Order: sequence, then C-alpha cells, then structure tokens
Amino acid sequence: MPRTVALTGATGFIGSTLARRLDAAGWQLRVLVRPESRLTRLAGLSVDRVQGDLEDMESLLRLMHGVYAVVHCAGAVRGASRADFNRVNVDGVTRAVKAATAMVPVPRFLLISSLAAREPHLSPYAASKRLGEKALAKGAGRMFWTALRPSAVYGPGDRELLPLFRWMSRGIAPVLGSGHARISLLYVDDLAGAVLRWLDCENRASRIFELHDGYPNGYTWDDIVDIAVRLRGRQVVRLKVPLPVLELLATLNLMAARMLGYAPMLTPGKVRELTHPDWGCDNSAFFRETGWTPSVSLEQGLRATLKWNSTA
Repeated sequence: MPRTVALTGATGFIGSTLARRLDAAGWQLRVLVRPESRLTRLAGLSVDRVQGDLEDMESLLRLMHGVYAVVHCAGAVRGASRADFNRVNVDGVTRAVKAATAMVPVPRFLLISSLAAREPHLSPYAASKRLGEKALAKGAGRMFWTALRPSAVYGPGDRELLPLFRWMSRGIAPVLGSGHARISLLYVDDLAGAVLRWLDCENRASRIFELHDGYPNGYTWDDIVDIAVRLRGRQVVRLKVPLPVLELLATLNLMAARMLGYAPMLTPGKVRELTHPDWGCDNSAFFRETGWTPSVSLEQGLRATLKWNSTA
C-alpha cells in the first residue's frame, strides 16, 4: 500500500503544487484545511481532508495519525506585527512537532522554511522563520527532521514575485534600491521535486538545507531583466525606485494596515529583505544527501509562469 503523507498549507501556492505532485507520484495525502479555506486548488486530487488549524491540537493529532511523513508547508508571509508571523511560523511549528512526536511510530518531519531565516535580523518574517527552525530542532527529540530553506519561490499562482514579473511583461522593470543585490530563485515545481526526493531518500541526518535553481551566486536585477528582454522580444525599461521612496511607501502601507486591519506584504522589513545584498545560496549539501538537482531555469520558469513565448 502507498504510504501516507500529512501536509499542512495544502491550499496555498507552494502547498497546492506539492499536493498535486505528491498525488501524481502515488502518495496518499492527508491535508489540514481550515473551515474557511478555498479548496479549488485541490480539485481533482485524491486527498483525505482533516478540518482544523495549527492552533487545534486535536486536529493536528488526527492529521498525523499513522502517517509516514509530515510536510509542514503552512506559513505566514504577510503581517503587520511580529506576533502575526510568530503565531503561525513559530507557535504553529511547535504544535505540529508536538503532535508528530506523540505518534507511534514517529513520522519523518519536513519543514518548508525560507532562505530569509538565514538573516533573522532583517524582518519579523525572517526572524519567525529562524525561530520556527529552532522550535523544530528543540522539540523533535529522536524524530528525524529536515528544514528546507528555498530561495524566492515563483511560478503560476504566486502572489509575491508575480506582480514584478508582470510589470516586466508589460515592458517596465522596477529596479529596487541600488539594483546591485543578488537574489537566488527557485521554480515551484523544482521545490516540489526536492520534497519528493527527500521522501524517497532514507537519510537520517537532521539538518537544514538551502535550495535554489542552480544559477551560481544568484541573479542581479540586470540578469533578470535581460532574460525578460529575450522572452519578450522587445526592450524593457528599467524604472529605478530609490530606496528612500521604497521605505516611505512601506512605512505608509504598514500604518494603513494597522489602521484598517489587513495583512500587508510591503513593509519596512520586506524592503530590507528585498534590498539585502546577498541572497545567493548553495545546493550542494542537499544534492549530496538526496541526489536532487533543479531542472527549471529562470527563463523556462518565467515562460511557464507568464505564458511568455519568445519572439526573439
């Protein structure tokens, strides 16, 4: 019989891609869904749904009963305060780990973290992802665990990087700050492939791995724009957004979010993340452990994400 994987965050951008790939690979899926969750991204998949959330220990215990592995993908990427992020990215991980370690036998546990965790001083989001990793390591006991730190993940359905790429498809490339920062990227299907390799691999070394698309040292903004020009077949205008302007917009957006009660994406912390000079990373450790290599270049990924057909 196929083994069962418990998946959190299955209705989100990354989680729904994981769900489709796991289902196609023959894994039995049990997913945690909130009562208000939109399930359109899970349409057509053979999944066992457990209603609940990360604050409900009873639903977490039902989710993980008898599973081979837990893939904890749920996370908060928007928030107006440190507490908004910690409630999901720290406390949610703590409860999930507690539920997993209560199982007999104990499942394997995979946390989808973020490369931002490498620089926790930059933002409340980055700090929460680092604290989530620490909560996993502290609470795991003898449970085998892995945390993946993917670089910036993009693809169809993404809501973070997609607006920037869409501007490029219209012929305008916003250049944030100096434009000299280097950023690593990862197509969402390659991240899903890494999870599948982890599930198939019998390694038992509990540790953290960075993931990216294999482009050495990450991309400069000019590298990304040059690829957009090739795909578009026409020039793209570089529109420089000075750092003080970006910081002002982020501060105003955060103030508005706190007044109106919405979860903002653009905040001063996010600006510090976006303009951090070095988001390059290294896949070699994960390759040695699992044999996984990325297969989708940025050019291929942007073509699929934006339905671009190069006319060059």
